[in-house]
Amino acid sequence: MFFSYDTKPDNLLHLMVKDWQLELPTLLISVHGGLQNFDLQPKLKQVFGKGLIKAAVTTGAWIFTGGVNTGVIRHVGDALKDHSSKSRGKVCAIGIAPWGILENKEDLIGKDVTRPYQTMANPLSKLAVLNSSHSHFILTDNGTSGKYGSEVKLRRLLEKHISLQKINTRLGQGVPLVCLIVEGGPNVISIALESLRDEPPVPVVVCDGSGRASDIISFAHKFSEDGGLVNDDVRDQLMVTIQKTFNYSKSQSQQILLMVMECMKKRELVSEPNVHFIVLILVFVLCVFGINVFNKHL
Repeated sequence: MFFSYDTKPDNLLHLMVKDWQLELPTLLISVHGGLQNFDLQPKLKQVFGKGLIKAAVTTGAWIFTGGVNTGVIRHVGDALKDHSSKSRGKVCAIGIAPWGILENKEDLIGKDVTRPYQTMANPLSKLAVLNSSHSHFILTDNGTSGKYGSEVKLRRLLEKHISLQKINTRLGQGVPLVCLIVEGGPNVISIALESLRDEPPVPVVVCDGSGRASDIISFAHKFSEDGGLVNDDVRDQLMVTIQKTFNYSKSQSQQILLMVMECMKKRELVSEPNVHFIVLILVFVLCVFGINVFNKHL
């Protein structure tokens, strides 16, 4: 579906439930990470993929991604593709992408028609193609071309709106929202901090060993104490790592370090699994929200 960047989230959700005939999820997993392509170690890729899909299938979760076939989204797409080749069970994976960065977008124009879409990317193009393993797409437009950004606010507001929907009216229980981080640049650290600062705060699951932002947050989590305090040696090591990882100046790195330290003030809401991914996601959600996310699908 194609929408203006300022579409109200209640209108969006209404169309998703009515036109797509989706049931409200019992868990919403919002995946963030690097947009540039990166490799995962084979073992980590397997654990990440199987764990993410198992979490979605077991709980009836929706997975939100950026929708295009690059970076972390490609790894999610690989997991979805592997699942669909082995099982009839469908996973609701919704890609939210900016219209202006899409290649072959003229193939997507039409109403009540089935159109072929070319998902082979042009290596010389700066544009991106959609990842075909997703079940649904929300395409946002703010009039720009070749730029990301129109999807950011819409996605954040839609996630918030979904989390406020009551899936258990007797208990007044909303939809648990989890931020899952894999690799990523400085903006992903900012997303983690926004999630933790939200009201109520959104727990963050970090894929340790995936690189860059994930590993920086994971390192800080390992070596911080209650209240997010770290000793001088750890702080110095974080500064050096941030500078090297992002090729940043000292002042730029200091800003990133401050964000990481702010994240650690809510370190109890940060989890950094590298094995048994599925168990950690689900138990983490259960502990944070004090609810049963398994109730529909066991």
